[in-house]
Amino acid sequence: MEEKTLRTPRVAALVGPSMTGKTSLMEALLLASGAIPKKGSAKDHGTVGDLATDAKTRGVGSELAVASVEVEGEPWTFIDCPGAAEFAQEAMHGLLVADVVVVVVEPDPARAVVVSPLLALLDERSIPHLVFVNKVDVPGAAVALRDTLLALQKLSARPLLLRELPLRDGQNVIGYVDLVSESAYGFKGHGEAALAQLPESVLPEEHEARRVMLEHLADLDDHLLTELLEDVNPPTEEVQANLREDLKRDLIVDVFFGSAEQDHGVRRLLKALRDEAPEVHETAARIGVPAGDGALVQSFKTVHAAHVGKLSFARVWRAEVTDGMTLNDDRVSGVYRLFGAKQQKVTKAVAGEVVALGHLDGLRTGQGATASAVVELPWIEALQPVVALSLKATRSGDDVKLSGALARITEEDPGLRAEQAAEAHELVLWAQGDRHLRLALDRLKARFGLEVRTDAPQVAYRETVRKGASQHGRFKHQSGGHGAFGDVFIDVVPLPRGGGFAFDETVAGGVVPKQYFSSVEKGAREYFKQGPLGFPVVDVKVVLTHGSYHTVDSSDMAFQQATRVALTEAMPKCDPVLLEPVLALQLVAPGEFTPRVQRIVTGRRGGQLLGYDQHPTTRGWDVVQAFVPQAELRALVTELRTVTQGVGSFTWTVDHLREVDPKEVQHVVTTRRKALEDARA
Repeated sequence: MEEKTLRTPRVAALVGPSMTGKTSLMEALLLASGAIPKKGSAKDHGTVGDLATDAKTRGVGSELAVASVEVEGEPWTFIDCPGAAEFAQEAMHGLLVADVVVVVVEPDPARAVVVSPLLALLDERSIPHLVFVNKVDVPGAAVALRDTLLALQKLSARPLLLRELPLRDGQNVIGYVDLVSESAYGFKGHGEAALAQLPESVLPEEHEARRVMLEHLADLDDHLLTELLEDVNPPTEEVQANLREDLKRDLIVDVFFGSAEQDHGVRRLLKALRDEAPEVHETAARIGVPAGDGALVQSFKTVHAAHVGKLSFARVWRAEVTDGMTLNDDRVSGVYRLFGAKQQKVTKAVAGEVVALGHLDGLRTGQGATASAVVELPWIEALQPVVALSLKATRSGDDVKLSGALARITEEDPGLRAEQAAEAHELVLWAQGDRHLRLALDRLKARFGLEVRTDAPQVAYRETVRKGASQHGRFKHQSGGHGAFGDVFIDVVPLPRGGGFAFDETVAGGVVPKQYFSSVEKGAREYFKQGPLGFPVVDVKVVLTHGSYHTVDSSDMAFQQATRVALTEAMPKCDPVLLEPVLALQLVAPGEFTPRVQRIVTGRRGGQLLGYDQHPTTRGWDVVQAFVPQAELRALVTELRTVTQGVGSFTWTVDHLREVDPKEVQHVVTTRRKALEDARA
């Protein structure tokens, strides 16, 4: 008991695919800890993890839900992480500050592969984690559980250690044998399992399962290996110590099972967390928190709350944080312990705790802070957005308010990105999927009272020329006093794709003074911002070959205007064509879905497959390389996730420009002109 009272606050993150029951599991853990008198229903949105209307209106968790409790006198924080691919950024932030991660899966071997990226990330970061197979109360779970474990082991770089042997009645799971204590427990309706007699018929299977578990541990401990070779049955305390040490070093993945809805196996999981999860100083050492005496915190989530202002959800890595103290030269205005949507103001938080800190305006998500400085700690880059909408405030005068609101919601959710597209005169919001976009629009309306009109963002089309032309251009203006005179002869020359813009001169005899060469170049650059089709012109060279000037009336502006006159007449003769940006895509998905992913690419206008390979770090997944026009990006992620159990994703870069099919050109030009007219309205 004395050891337990000295333990620092610890954090467990619950992660896994959507619909595996993470929120129900957290509810069951809170009930088992005594933090709630009864469980709420996930179906009725009455659980601690349902934070706001976001979860209720969309039917899926979109935010981290944090609940700090005491478990038999020990302080714990549970973080329920979103499971949908669109909210993966939020989920990753939760697991990065955890001491241990519980990966929640279903007893379905066909769904095991969707967990592979999560397992790869946990191993890459050396984050201690275990697996909880939920929903084993379903008929046929006994066989499905075995097959699921076999499927998961193929995907995990670490050995899976089955910590419990299922007791079966036909194909149903009715209890378990704890392979450490060798005690049997039977499930009975709702509630925790009761101690039961270990059936004689199960003994051979139990002995074999325990032998396998111990041999995995012995691979990592010479003393235990010697005991096994000498047929010594190691004491429970030694086995427990090995399990704790190997979990802390991310060398093994313990596997438990149960039913969160029925409260089966939950207390056994909770006991394993209490016995084996690392403490804060061990986690701090793992992630590289610098040693020191003063307080150090790390923000993992930012919210802007009504009547409170900016709140930074933070893990305290060192010392303690008190209300009113200074962090990063900002005064902490409120320390709040979190329990779902509820906040309890406290005077201080000690090392290991998760709290919300008020008014740390200079602290961004992922950053650490001491009293006087920001400390850069290991974090994860923002995921590249894959879908976008152009936004325009419907009410006159709301444009500034819209920009401010977007700044807030993108600070809260790094998976979003807002940008001002100057060329198209539009404000663009990028996200991880359509549902993510809709959620952002809901927040703009509910929190900021903003109604917006949405449209597909404009594609950055370009123009170029297929052939050259020579043209004379003259600008002459006389209105009393000094006039304006510029006179040029220019050649327009096509450049290879990617050549950009170039300028040269072959003027002889001083017919155009050198001081006006730059004026001609400036005039050409200005004209090429919008060619005859309405888009910037690229891959073209302008050569000044001849001209004339007036000693009094010629000027920089006059030669710019003369150049524009020449180009306006020359460009239609140069066979102008429209170019569209083509994206290089890397689409990632479980290998079994690769043919479907390839069909999505080839089914899009201009889609071109380049090949595919096994994913370098995620077992069982492939990477498909392809070219797709940027105009075809819309809805691609929706189609991809539809055919990949909701887990496929992609990254993209602009690779090159290519000519647009002549049949598409008029539609593109008309759409662009209308968009510009709307932007100016």
